[in-house]
Amino acid sequence: MNAVHLMLQTLIATPAVPVSELVHQVTPNWAQFILWLPLISLVLCGVCAALKVKSKAPALITIICLASSFVLTLMLYLGYESAQVIPIFDWIQVKWSGGSFIANFALYVDSLTLLWMLFVTGLGTLIAIYSLEYMEHDIGKGYARFFAGVSVFLFAMSCLVMGDNLLMLYLGWEGVGFASYWLIGYFYQRPAAVAAAKKAFIVNRIGDLGLALAIYLIWSTFGTIQYDEIATIFASHQEDAGSFASFGGWTVHAIPYLLMLAAFGKSAQLPLYVWLPDAMEGPTPVSALIHAATMVTAGVYLIARTYPFFQLDDYALPTVAWVGGLTALLAATIAMAQYDIKRIMAYSTVSQLGFMFLGLGVLSSYGAAYHVFTHAFFKAVLFLTCGAIMHGFAGQLDLRKVSGLRKMRGWKIVSYTMLVGCLCLAGFPFTSGYFSKDAILAEAFVTPGHGFVVLGWMAIFTAGLTAYYTFRVWFRVCCGPQHFEAGDELHGEDPASFRPHPPRLAINFVLIAIASGAILAALPYFIENETPGLKGGWVAEMVNDSPAKKGVPSASTTHLAGDDAAHHGSILGMDPHKAMYYISAVVGMIGLGIAFFFHLARREAADTLRSNLLARRATRWLPTAMENKWYVDEFYIAVIRTPLWILGKLFALIDRGIIDGLLVNGIAGLPRSVAKWFSPLHNGAVQSYGVSMVGGAALVILLMMYMTEIMSFLQSTLFGGMP
Repeated sequence: MNAVHLMLQTLIATPAVPVSELVHQVTPNWAQFILWLPLISLVLCGVCAALKVKSKAPALITIICLASSFVLTLMLYLGYESAQVIPIFDWIQVKWSGGSFIANFALYVDSLTLLWMLFVTGLGTLIAIYSLEYMEHDIGKGYARFFAGVSVFLFAMSCLVMGDNLLMLYLGWEGVGFASYWLIGYFYQRPAAVAAAKKAFIVNRIGDLGLALAIYLIWSTFGTIQYDEIATIFASHQEDAGSFASFGGWTVHAIPYLLMLAAFGKSAQLPLYVWLPDAMEGPTPVSALIHAATMVTAGVYLIARTYPFFQLDDYALPTVAWVGGLTALLAATIAMAQYDIKRIMAYSTVSQLGFMFLGLGVLSSYGAAYHVFTHAFFKAVLFLTCGAIMHGFAGQLDLRKVSGLRKMRGWKIVSYTMLVGCLCLAGFPFTSGYFSKDAILAEAFVTPGHGFVVLGWMAIFTAGLTAYYTFRVWFRVCCGPQHFEAGDELHGEDPASFRPHPPRLAINFVLIAIASGAILAALPYFIENETPGLKGGWVAEMVNDSPAKKGVPSASTTHLAGDDAAHHGSILGMDPHKAMYYISAVVGMIGLGIAFFFHLARREAADTLRSNLLARRATRWLPTAMENKWYVDEFYIAVIRTPLWILGKLFALIDRGIIDGLLVNGIAGLPRSVAKWFSPLHNGAVQSYGVSMVGGAALVILLMMYMTEIMSFLQSTLFGGMP
């Protein structure tokens, strides 16, 4: 007691320390706990599962660990001055006379790392708090398993973002793939969930192969996979982009396309997006975790981190831009024809990721990063409101079977936080989504060549479609007359007497917190920067100090992140950003107005229009193709899944018939067969054994005596007397 009293006296007598000084007292080595805390949470959740704990302890452990990780990330950001490497332990160090391969387990903390980790840890914490209540029906069953999966996911994502080399990124890359398989297939009793988990795992393996090959080529070409060493190499060749040809001819052109394949797989771009909508089979918090701020943005992070490599091929970034633009348009049209609320939001995620890739491709890396930042908030709140509806209405997600939500008791917070998310997603004027899309769209019109102007107008049209399908959901679900039908998760309740269960405190708190973040995410656009003429506040400053800006050949520096390069051109005779203010606002309002007419003012008009289109031979293809998702899934089955299935069957046949049958079992069975031939000689008679020994000795002697003649005979017989 005396020791405790003395300690308290000491603490009380200690003068207050300013926050700025306290931040700088955090030693860089402490940053490693950002990585380890989710792993600690995993271990403790495993202990809870082993002890069969029937409480919310796994959730509380996960929340505390993730919140601590977020606080440390925030303190690291507040004390950030320049990029630094924080070593943890020696991992792989192989050296030989001709070179070396070194990949240490260390952290690379720069502005891009901190930007990603802020919303990864922050939103991860809020989603864990949301899950505290949302997953309580699984206490004593899979509760600990769920939060263990969340912990693995956040640990892997932290490795991916914070690693100081490409091998650590690959470790985290594969880790989030494994964790997504774990979480998407959480309800393993459902065949649909198992199929979705396998689909996500298999499709992502295609991209993973590209990343593995890219890492090998980077090491074999440049001699390193360390970020700081790569930055030094690019900085030394900054004035002469052509000098990179001396590193290895075709490899410098192959690297960006292999990285691109990896990014397209993880961030769900054409044609590898098919796994993402099916990932809705997992619990809603998993959807928010995967779709909002973590896994799906890994591809965007990969390109931003390796941005200089994409400058080495003239067509790499244009390819990124066009794939992103086409994905955005295709996914938007599919979302228009869906009725499942979560699936609509899933296709919306695919579409918004397309906008991010478009931004990277037209050299607006700031716009892409800013859209990642804003999207993390408004898409998280949209998925979590969908989860609240699903939870309260017994699994009901059909927008035709829930109506008038904002008029129902206990559902106002869900309705209006969904409205905030819809406004941001639709790019309503002065919302965060409005400003982040503007940064991408304006750049598309002024970046020269490669048909980017066409791509810009296509993106504007896509933005109008986004406004339409977004408010189609809100007008259908939250407005109009009160009506609801229970889903198929009644758990013994009578459908006739069913009443929805409004969300409780934890869910409402998280919805308000994330919706507030979505609103406040617009503020960086108005904040002045240290760099003159730089728009986008601290987000732009962080991108400006990242690989997306530095170490790029000078031939490509005219339209880089943070240069405000869009002001070097014009749209319709106006400043590009000002033009986008007006154009995107008008297009968004048109989309909102059409949604208002068809889904609130005259709801029957939407069904009438669909029926008329299906009734005419010339137009029936359009709603049919949209409702069937443009048959991309069928294309995936025909071109990817079926050939892989046939190849697997062929390998299985070879394995069973040749490897196991002929080589393994055949060779193993040969002594057994020989033993059967000679087994009659083992009759127990000493005389027989003596005769065998004498006969064998005589045979050996004869062979030795006539070996020369035997070999000559064989040579003349088999080889025709050739010497």
